[in-house]
Amino acid sequence: MSASCIFCRIASKEIPSGIVYEDEEVLAFRDLSPQAPMHLLVIPKRHMASLEDVGDADAALLGSMMLAAQKVATAAGLARGYRIVTNCGVDAGQSVAHLHLHVLGGRPMSWPPG
Repeated sequence: MSASCIFCRIASKEIPSGIVYEDEEVLAFRDLSPQAPMHLLVIPKRHMASLEDVGDADAALLGSMMLAAQKVATAAGLARGYRIVTNCGVDAGQSVAHLHLHVLGGRPMSWPPG
């Protein structure tokens, strides 16, 4: 855990958030600056700055994050479809240095995304 990381502080419940899912390794909550009618974030409770910081030993955690994303999308009623995005690095638009998945839905998505 990084004391200066806002997502670590959310994971430790130091900062309240709209938690929609939690298990031993993963937490999901509503994004404070939604980019779609439904915008949820899925984070590992353990601090990892980005996808660049994961290795083979983290495969199960990454799978847990994807399963959590599917669960929260289903629970949010996104049966018509949703998008899962992770930004890796400043040039990709990563604004919080803690690995996270964006689960976006509730409107049609266009392609290419960026």
